[in-house]
Amino acid sequence: MPDYGHELQLGVFLTPGSRSPRNVVDLALLAERAGLDLVALQDHPYQPAFLDTWTLLSYLGAATDRIRLAPDVANLPLRPPAVLARSVASLDLLTGGRVELGLGAGSFWDAVAAMGGPRRAPGEAVEALEDAIGVMRQLWDPTRRHVRAGGNVYRVDGAKPGPAPAHDVSIWLGAYRPRMLRLAGRLADGWLPGSTGMPPESLATANQTIDDAARAAGREPAQVRRLYNIAGSFDGPGSGFLQGPPQVWAEQLAELAVTEGMSTFILMTDDPGAIRRFAAEVGPAVRELVEKERAATMRPATRGQA
Repeated sequence: MPDYGHELQLGVFLTPGSRSPRNVVDLALLAERAGLDLVALQDHPYQPAFLDTWTLLSYLGAATDRIRLAPDVANLPLRPPAVLARSVASLDLLTGGRVELGLGAGSFWDAVAAMGGPRRAPGEAVEALEDAIGVMRQLWDPTRRHVRAGGNVYRVDGAKPGPAPAHDVSIWLGAYRPRMLRLAGRLADGWLPGSTGMPPESLATANQTIDDAARAAGREPAQVRRLYNIAGSFDGPGSGFLQGPPQVWAEQLAELAVTEGMSTFILMTDDPGAIRRFAAEVGPAVRELVEKERAATMRPATRGQA
C-alpha cells in the first residue's frame, strides 16, 4: 500500500473515568506539555463510570492551549447529528480551531436502548451515519441559507446553518467492516480503527477497500487520513506488535507509515510514564525514520528531473 504523504501526528487515547475526574485532566495536560498533537476520548454516554465525553472535551479545551481534541469516537445514537454539529462548531470556535470529530455508527445497543436511544440493525446504523455526515457538513456551511440534508434516519429540513467552526473540522470514521470502510472512502476525512480490532496484518485489505471506494466516488485516496489507535508495552520482549523498547515501536510504526499509509498514531494508555516515553522517545524516532524513507524514495525522481 502507498505512503499517502500525510504529516505524522501522535496522540493519546484517555479513559474519561468519573471516579478520579482530575486524573484525565492531568493526563491531557501532560500530553500537551510532552508535545503530543492530540487528546482523544472514548464516548460511552451510558457508562456511569465515565464522565460525559463532550463536557470533558469542553473542559479540556479551556484547560489546554495547543493540543487538538477529539472524541474517539462520538456515540452517534445518543448524540443527534444536528445538535452534535453545533457542539463541535462551538467548541472549535472557543478553542481556536482545535477540534476534530471521530464518529462511529454505534454499538452496545442494549445500553443505548436503556438510555432511551434507538436499537439499530447494522445496515440501519451505517445508513444513519451517512445521513449524519451530510447533516453536519451542511450545518457547518455558512454559505447556505437553510439546511436540507439527511435521509431516512436523520433528516434536517429548513434548519439555519451555523455556527461555522473555526477551521474545516475533519470527520474520522471508526470503521472495520466493508460497508463502513466504503463509507469512509466515499465521505470521510479520516479512517480511525484500533490495533485490537484491526491488527497490522489486516490494514492492507481495509486500506484497499477505502481506496477503491474513494476512487469510485471521484476522490483521491490521500484525501482520507489513516489514523490508528494503538496499544503496547515498553517492557515486552521485542517480538510482536509494540512489545519492546521505544526503538522497536519506532521501527514498527515507521513501517506502517511508509507501507500502509498510517500517519496518526494514538496511544491507548492512562500511564503517565508511557505518555512521556511515547512523546520523547518513540515520536522523534518515528519521524526520523519516515523522513529518511521518504527522502530515499523521492531521490531518484529528483535526479531524473534535474
